[in-house]
Order: sequence, then structure tokens, then C-alpha cells
Amino acid sequence: MATYVILSRFSTQAFAEPKDFRKIADRVSAKIKSECPGVKWKDSYVTMGRFDAVDVVEAADPKEVARAAMIIHGLGGSTTETMHATPWKEFLAAL
Repeated sequence: MATYVILSRFSTQAFAEPKDFRKIADRVSAKIKSECPGVKWKDSYVTMGRFDAVDVVEAADPKEVARAAMIIHGLGGSTTETMHATPWKEFLAAL
């Protein structure tokens, strides 16, 4: 399985009512679980900087990762940037 990083910026609409943000996050998570079964969530972080959230996922099919990012984008109203990530040891071994 390959590792991917999904970087997200939350929309201002997601925080029109901050208490409702959890509902949006739960809805996005449920849709990804049902429509992208090959995507395994490794970890998620909230960050302070250019991106609001960093999700680390694994998948065999990059199309499923793209679908998950589009769900985040569409249902969550976030902008996303997705990157393939190579483990450091694998990168060094390939040199």
C-alpha cells in the first residue's frame, strides 16, 4: 500500500456555527468509509499554518484517495492538496 498526505483548508462556511463542525466532520468521515473502503486512515492532525488539517492515509489505488479528497472538498467545503508520500528509509534505499 502507498502512503498519501491530504492537506486541507477549512472553508469559512464550516465554521459559521463552530458547534456544527463536528457534524460536518462526521458526515465526511462516514461517506469516505462507505465510498472509499480501500483507504485506510493512519492519522489526522489539526495544524496552525497554511493548512488547517493534515490526514495521513494508505491505499493501493490512488483513485480511491482522489475520491476521498473530493469528498472532503465537496461535503466539507474544504480545499485540498494531496501528495504521495515515500517513507524516509525507502527513499534513502532508492538513492
